[in-house]
Amino acid sequence: MKKLGPGLLFAGAAIGVSHLVQSTRAGADFGWGLLWALLLANLFKYPFFEYGTRYALATGNNLLEGYAKLGKHYLWGYFLLNLATMFTIQTAVTIVTASLASILFGEVLDLVLWSAIITLSCLLILWSGNYRFLDRIIKWIILILSLSTIITVIIAGSNPVHTSSFTQIFPSGSALIFLAAFMGWMPAPMDISIWQSIWSQEKSKTNTISVQEGLFDYKFGYMVTLILGICFMGLGTFVLYGSGTTFSNNGSAFAKQLIDLYTATLGKGVYPFIAIAAFTTMFSTTLTTFDASPRAMENASKLLFPQKEYLNFRFWILLLAAGTVAIFTFLLSEMGTLVQIATLLSFVTAPFYAFLNYKLVNSEQMPLEHRPSKGLHVLSILGFIFLSLFALGFLFLSA
Repeated sequence: MKKLGPGLLFAGAAIGVSHLVQSTRAGADFGWGLLWALLLANLFKYPFFEYGTRYALATGNNLLEGYAKLGKHYLWGYFLLNLATMFTIQTAVTIVTASLASILFGEVLDLVLWSAIITLSCLLILWSGNYRFLDRIIKWIILILSLSTIITVIIAGSNPVHTSSFTQIFPSGSALIFLAAFMGWMPAPMDISIWQSIWSQEKSKTNTISVQEGLFDYKFGYMVTLILGICFMGLGTFVLYGSGTTFSNNGSAFAKQLIDLYTATLGKGVYPFIAIAAFTTMFSTTLTTFDASPRAMENASKLLFPQKEYLNFRFWILLLAAGTVAIFTFLLSEMGTLVQIATLLSFVTAPFYAFLNYKLVNSEQMPLEHRPSKGLHVLSILGFIFLSLFALGFLFLSA
């Protein structure tokens, strides 16, 4: 258990809107019909996330340091992209978490106040920049999340509202846009591989971890992410498929509808399991993204602006907190547009990160014995083709 950490942090960051909202919606709208999409997305993205752990433990450097060695322009590309999206992404996950907190603890505060409380809570937890505390708390969060979700799936599966088959389908028309969003953020945006490499680097400072142990940790977290993705699709299938319910496109509104429909269908006795599973899902995402973006920006700043020592973790976490509060205070009505821009950037830059990660683990920086196997090489090439076609397809559908 002491060796586990970065892989569970990956799971905590990945299991958020993509699982709670999109996986459940996929099950609600298509039953098990999009299981192929979930499995393919996880398969083809697997190697590029893994390379974050592999590179960090084999070289002692994180991916940002590797990008800088390949060329500062790559690092500048990441810095500007992350600066453009980190506030919007943090605000989006915080608002969904706040709406679930309102459902779980009672609507005694409005959404903005709940968002501010959650932001302040994350800030206080992470203020010291102490990785070890986050490493310990995320294990309990993922444990509660996994158990509550699995219990809920078992309850729902024992008495499904409507029957559904495992016949796989390919949606058409406007549903193609949902398919693109579902696969694009499943299990997570590609730049989380950078966070994974930084967490692995931090973990190695407190525990001696071999490359093999680090990869086991990553695979464990990735498997948790995959299993819970299937579980949330199962919840949508067992409880919501065929119900005729029309869901809001707003993530927080969808989450409220989801919990209300679960309790109406399965009974109020399962309310604690559903509410805790949903809230824990989003709080883990909010906490880990709140840690990761400032940590990544601190690393990028050290490489790009070595003389500006004030651009440290505390600077970036304060800036992220202030920017998040400002957006949901003054720009809440524009959140849909902001999230769409952030999502678009995440989609179209996925091949960029995939290419850089693959290039790094096959470069002279990487010890020969820790370079990918032939099987990973083949999967990487197929994955890069998949991500490139996916990005082009999304741009075509969004035009």
